[in-house]
Amino acid sequence: MLEFLNALPDKLRAKAFRDIELLEICGNNLKEPHTKALKGKNNKGLYELRIKFSSDTVRIFYFMYIDNKYILLHGFVKKAMKIPETELAKARQYRDDYLRRNGSWAKQASLLKK
Repeated sequence: MLEFLNALPDKLRAKAFRDIELLEICGNNLKEPHTKALKGKNNKGLYELRIKFSSDTVRIFYFMYIDNKYILLHGFVKKAMKIPETELAKARQYRDDYLRRNGSWAKQASLLKK
């Protein structure tokens, strides 16, 4: 994720880090236009941080982990109106991998069902 952020143009990168900090400060009180829950059964519990600077749009997928910790999963520069399924699939894969490696899949899965 840091590699993606560091590859962004300077002003867009600064805006992205500012919005990530805003997410850290406001947590789940941060609403549109900054964040949005992803729709769809497979995307339950996933959110997008919506970063816009000038004509550039970046999306960073994340989820809320135990104790209100936010895990940034995957980012991309958005070029079309609809989010490409390949980008969503990467986010889901990274979430599942994170939860498997941290031994909390069962606990988090139960939260996603609510």
